[in-house]
Amino acid sequence: MRRWLYGLSTLAAALWSQAAPNAQTATPPPEEVDVALVLAVDVSYSMDLDELALQRNGYIEAFRSKQLQDAIGNGALGKIAVTYFEWAGTGFQYVVRPWKVIDGPAAANAFAEELGEAPTRRGRRTSISGAIDLGVQLLEQSNVTAMRRVIDISGDGANNDGRPVTAARDEAGAKGVAINGLPVMLKQASYFDIDNLDAYYRDCVVTGIGAFVIPIREKHQFVEATRTKLLREIAAVPPDATIRKAQATTSSTCLAGERQWRERMGN
Repeated sequence: MRRWLYGLSTLAAALWSQAAPNAQTATPPPEEVDVALVLAVDVSYSMDLDELALQRNGYIEAFRSKQLQDAIGNGALGKIAVTYFEWAGTGFQYVVRPWKVIDGPAAANAFAEELGEAPTRRGRRTSISGAIDLGVQLLEQSNVTAMRRVIDISGDGANNDGRPVTAARDEAGAKGVAINGLPVMLKQASYFDIDNLDAYYRDCVVTGIGAFVIPIREKHQFVEATRTKLLREIAAVPPDATIRKAQATTSSTCLAGERQWRERMGN
């Protein structure tokens, strides 16, 4: 009898030792959200310090606004997942705020507060393709199940570093990721800049059903344009009249940034 009981206890201990690691390493199921949103923000040296501050403040004020908080709450699930990173060239990408689920005003205000406290970095060159690639990677690591996945690109120049922007855009689109754009057009094009950046974003950067571009041409437009863009991405409620169309009617050359960089550098 004792041998039988000893054998039974030994078998139970063995089974427990095999089951325990599985219990310890089990991960919770992905949280369901209405939108998984990547905010990819240009901090290249072509953006002056005033523009960088205005750009960051646009996102801070947007998440503090009751209009945006209500839009999140009125979604099918009433919550979104968002992450915010800054980028310049291919070697400069920094996640300012990792994934955060926003399910109410308190979480939205906390996200805005975290953005306000984080330092702003600056880097050389402009790799929109690198920003898109990192955005896709972050979406795949988000540990949420989203009804829609969106990358939100804001910047003041064309791609001039890394692989062609259209290659990154098309790969993201094939994975069901939408990309929208917020081109910053406060200054006249000069040296490494291109004309009609809004048309470039329209033709070369954005993708997906309902993809859009909202250009910023005046400093006072940062808060309004950023909030409008986020509302459209979260709830798709603003009327088309609020979206400022690209002024240029001609098509853009999607390698314009790379070509201009080579010309300026004498290559």
